Amino acid sequence: MLAVVEAVPAGRVMSYGDVAEYLGSGGPRQVGRVLAGSDGRVPWWRVVHADGTPPQGKEAGCLARLHAEDTPLRPDGDRVDMSRARWDGRLR
Repeated sequence: MLAVVEAVPAGRVMSYGDVAEYLGSGGPRQVGRVLAGSDGRVPWWRVVHADGTPPQGKEAGCLARLHAEDTPLRPDGDRVDMSRARWDGRLR
């Protein structure tokens, strides 16, 4: 699972559910638990909720990193524009 998160390119994101679907097992909550226990060794900020909101309790840090990577955000600046930033797992 962590290898999938590591593969998400800068400026792109996957939702927790996207990661689970890509792997074909588990679910969004399982992805969240694994990321929470990863000690920040992977780009956790590139995995957000399906509506583009950052993980609870880590909003400021997540949004700052996404902004630094020029990830497309919604006009309100509080969440990712999933239609433009979602990564499908395919390397181009």
